[in-house]
Amino acid sequence: MLRCVFLLTVLCLQGCSAIKLGYQQLPTLSFWWLDSSVSFSDAQTPPAKEALAQLHRWHRAEELPLYADVFKRLAVQSAEPLQPQQVCNVVSEVDKALDRTMRKAVNLAAPVAMTMGPEQLSHLGLHWASKNQDWEKEWVQGSASERLERRVSKAVDRYSDFYGPLTSTQTAMVRAQLQQSAWTPDWGRRDRLRRHQDLLSALQKASQSSPSALPQVEADLWGVWQRWMDPPDAYGRGVIQKLRSQACENLAQLHNSTTPEQRLRAARRLRAYEQDLRDLIRP
Repeated sequence: MLRCVFLLTVLCLQGCSAIKLGYQQLPTLSFWWLDSSVSFSDAQTPPAKEALAQLHRWHRAEELPLYADVFKRLAVQSAEPLQPQQVCNVVSEVDKALDRTMRKAVNLAAPVAMTMGPEQLSHLGLHWASKNQDWEKEWVQGSASERLERRVSKAVDRYSDFYGPLTSTQTAMVRAQLQQSAWTPDWGRRDRLRRHQDLLSALQKASQSSPSALPQVEADLWGVWQRWMDPPDAYGRGVIQKLRSQACENLAQLHNSTTPEQRLRAARRLRAYEQDLRDLIRP
């Protein structure tokens, strides 16, 4: 649920320097991650690296200033109570930023995708199968209470990194929120597999396309991204919409329970994130 969790992504950052360090290394880290998934050939490696470098340069120039402005605004808002709609407004703003980034990424990735061979697609399928086993262990295995406690632990850790230690009342609030979540392991598994199959089908089609079909390949990959975030079935769309609404309500509820000290810590963290991005923007 990438579109719903910009604020929660912020909560995952372990200290301000994580932004600078991670962002500066993003092209290299992204290539390693992609290479482990598809095993680029010698011929594919240079264009893949160049595509990632171009995307990074574009994002740094065009998108980082917007994210810095978001952090600046959030630092001010964090001193006061939040309404769920305020959180959703930020999510909507980041939705648009993610779409812009993915549109650029699709255009740069399509030529490389068209050169993929059957062995690479098979490698990708095996890679996902391995990752799915890890996902099952984390999100599906165990009793309902065990799964809930794992989710609570992760959520509390994220919030604590941002606000400082949560009180017992706040932890109980997080637990209650997760108990009411629209997300279920069964739906999560089905949607995860759906996304993987959707992308694999698009890549298979791309690999069999002629050079003149580049616009269609770009359109197909863009469609995968749209369906990645907005499932094609009515039930899936309903789950996503409910999760988005709950994410906004839950974060606003928890924020409104925080102490002045916790809000001060959050504001300081947000201002530090903003400064890190401003530093990255400078030539």
